[in-house]
This record gives sequence, structure tokens and C-alpha cells, in this order.
Amino acid sequence: MERILAALCATTALANPAAAEIELSFYTGVQEVFDSHVRGDAKGSEFDFLADWEGRSFEMPPHWGLRATWWRSKNLGFGVEFEHTKAYASDDTLKEFGFETLEFSDGLNSLTANVFYRWPGLCAKGRLTPYLGAGVGVVIPHVEVRRTGSEDETFEYQLAGPSAMLAAGARYSLTETWSVFGEYKSTFSMLSTDLDGGGELEANMSTWGINFGVSYSF
Repeated sequence: MERILAALCATTALANPAAAEIELSFYTGVQEVFDSHVRGDAKGSEFDFLADWEGRSFEMPPHWGLRATWWRSKNLGFGVEFEHTKAYASDDTLKEFGFETLEFSDGLNSLTANVFYRWPGLCAKGRLTPYLGAGVGVVIPHVEVRRTGSEDETFEYQLAGPSAMLAAGARYSLTETWSVFGEYKSTFSMLSTDLDGGGELEANMSTWGINFGVSYSF
């Protein structure tokens, strides 16, 4: 039995990265947004409705992310990540609820501190490494809001509240330093933003995405 397991999941240099390994990753992919309630007020006019959001991953600026992970051991790593997700209210939502613009096209922009757990060299001759990750941090959206008929337009970055992420994927080693990966990733953010001209807008935003990227380890 031991020989069979050894043959299926070979232990190679690629399968067992050294301790204190640093991994830098870049990714892009397909990202969408779940519908969510939007509430708040603008100059004393209150609103509360269910918004239909669109991700539009490949419209400029596209969806992307950067991640740095410090692997303290063969299995456990800690790091930081910046992810540029996007959200656009659909045309029907804009028309029905009285908005000319309601979007975060320059990003919901979450910054998180992460923890990852991996299983190095599980299969594929020691090259395939599945992993799970979670993180918490802050959301820094570019708020773009304008009510229909209003001269006030909010168009700025704001520190808007807490954010959290979950990820599950697998990395495939090409060399001792370079690898590619694919993952499913979900991000949840609680936004509380200020509107120009007075008022506020709040929303709990949940995104999901299928990411593909490249990593460099040293």
C-alpha cells in the first residue's frame, strides 16, 4: 500500500517547497455579482430596493487581483491580497429606481489579510497542489452615484467598510519557481458610503469569480 501511495503522489522537489517560501501571484478571470439590497438617502429622499448587479469582467478596467503569500511551512501560509472586482447596476435597476449612475466600475477593491492551507504535490507526479484560503480586511470602492435629474454626482474612492474572502483552487508547478493556478473565489463586502450633496448609500455586496493566474515563488 505504501508503494502504491508513493507512486500516485510522488514526493519531488516541486511537491515539497521549502519553508519560508514567498509566493507572488497575479490573476484575472470571470467575475459576477449577486443581487443585493441598496438603501440610503440623498438630500432627505430615502430609497431601499433590490439591485440587479452586473460584473462586466472584461470591460475596462478588467477584473484582476494581486496576492503575496508567505508559506511558513509546507502547508500553512499567510499573506495579503488586493482584488479589483466591479459592480454595475443594470439598466432596468437604474430606470426603475431613479438613478443615472450606480456603479463601482473602478472597483469594489478589497484589501485583505489571508491565511492559506495547501496539500503540496498531491497528484500529477507531484506537480498539483490544491489549496483553501480565507481572509478579512477592508473594501475601498470607487463610488459612482448620480440620481436622475440631480446635479450632485459622487465620483471618488472611499474607505467603506469590512470585507472578507474565501477561495478554493489548485496550483500546477511548471518549474521550481513558476506555476499556474485556477480557483473559485468569493468576496463579501459591507459598504457604507457618503454621497455628494448630502446623504449616504449602503449595500452588502457579494461577488463570485473563476480566476486563472500565474505565480512566482522564491
